[in-house]
Amino acid sequence: MITHRTTASRTPVQLAALITGVVFLLVGVLGFVPGVTTNFDQLQFAGHHSDALLLGLFQVSILHNIVHLMFGIAGVLLAKTWSGARNFLVVGGIIYLLLWLYGLLVAQDSPANFVPLNTADNWLHLILGVGMVALGVLLTRGRTGARH
Repeated sequence: MITHRTTASRTPVQLAALITGVVFLLVGVLGFVPGVTTNFDQLQFAGHHSDALLLGLFQVSILHNIVHLMFGIAGVLLAKTWSGARNFLVVGGIIYLLLWLYGLLVAQDSPANFVPLNTADNWLHLILGVGMVALGVLLTRGRTGARH
């Protein structure tokens, strides 16, 4: 028998991970849409020479967009279980906090800025990192995966 899980049967942490994953998927796709991404003709595979800007603000490359798509797929898949959702939010948030630190330490015009990252990306990564960790911790506080 096949059963379909609805959003009503998801725990809050699973719903948060699902929404986060869908947003990452949307951002990844939008990074490939001319107009939504300005300077689209300057989109490079990777590196700080990619002058394409998602929403005219966030520096992106093909690699950067692929990372968003992969995070989105991970979020949607891991949202199927309570522990997967928690891990996606907490570990994913830690990854984004590390990316924020990386963005602060690496010069924007350096070859080491391979993702690429600009100041707007750095602030967004800080907010994403803190937000994802907070959701993962607060929505699972005082609970264990065995009860879900």
